[in-house]
Amino acid sequence: MSDNTGNYTEKNTKDVLLNVKNLKVHFPIEEGVLFRKTTGYIRAVDGVDFSIRRGETLGLVGESGCGKSTTARAIAQLYPTTAGEILLNGTDLVKASPDELLKHRKDIQMVFQDPYASLNPRMTVREIIGEPMQIFVNRKLLQMTHKEIDERVEVLMEKVGLNKRFKNRYPHEFSGGQRQRIGIARALALNPQLILADEPVSALDVSIQSQILNLLRDLQKEFHLTYLFIAHDLAVIKYISDRVAVMYLGVIVEVADSAKLYEEPLHPYTQALLSAIPIPDPEVEGHRNRIILTGDVPSPDKERSGCYFYDRCSKRMDVCAVNIPRLRDVREKHQTACFLYFDATPENVVRNVTESGTTK
Repeated sequence: MSDNTGNYTEKNTKDVLLNVKNLKVHFPIEEGVLFRKTTGYIRAVDGVDFSIRRGETLGLVGESGCGKSTTARAIAQLYPTTAGEILLNGTDLVKASPDELLKHRKDIQMVFQDPYASLNPRMTVREIIGEPMQIFVNRKLLQMTHKEIDERVEVLMEKVGLNKRFKNRYPHEFSGGQRQRIGIARALALNPQLILADEPVSALDVSIQSQILNLLRDLQKEFHLTYLFIAHDLAVIKYISDRVAVMYLGVIVEVADSAKLYEEPLHPYTQALLSAIPIPDPEVEGHRNRIILTGDVPSPDKERSGCYFYDRCSKRMDVCAVNIPRLRDVREKHQTACFLYFDATPENVVRNVTESGTTK
């Protein structure tokens, strides 16, 4: 059971690991050389709400540039937040002090998109995987000897399918899939609860993608992990996710169980995305209606007075031009932000951006 923002109600708060409320990440646009002047803001993430239960995988999908990666990096506190709350085990990471935040970092780790750029080429595999443990040892937040770190590195290498004898090799000596396995082993080093997987297979060959996805599923079961899995490939999201959140222009427009979302998408944007997935049956493919979106994605530096999808929506109404719909329960375990399914009453409308306490 969830409330009208896609978050779980108080009865289930013990099951919720991560709760994101009204998250906003706005990057200033500056002009000038000697005297810098802020002339506007890029609204990369503009009011995102979702929760992730322990042990589940929430897939976050959307077009390139819609704010998926920014959301993940803000959750990990790699980007400063403009507004909102990020509750991990009930602790707001946004308000946490640097010392408090460091203690919580072991519970939340990232697997990055590019296995070539995310590994230090001057470090051996042993140093890369062991670095998180060594940092926490140096900060006196973890008690491990060098021998124990070495043993832990070897165990993790075997868990992700790498030969432990290769621990003294450098990243350039490995293939793309092997490098991503190194990144996954590094993310597991501190026994995290939540892993933010930012398009972890998009840079890999198709034949390798399935291996990495199966590895992530096996590790989730063994280590009781929770995933926020980001991708633009809808087939990948369907395979690995328990629930799916669809993102467009910095906001989430639909959240549902994976099977429900793919069987009966509600939001016009989700319907357009799913209609773009090719079907291997030529007869079915030839007779289905494909939704072609017109126009381009609006610039994220513009304030919106109405629905973010208004300019490209074939089902838009007059009310959509002047009101921003909230994410609301439409069916059981299925939320969407669209006035096709509810009225534009005050409780169903997001206040204008300039009224919501963001930097202006």
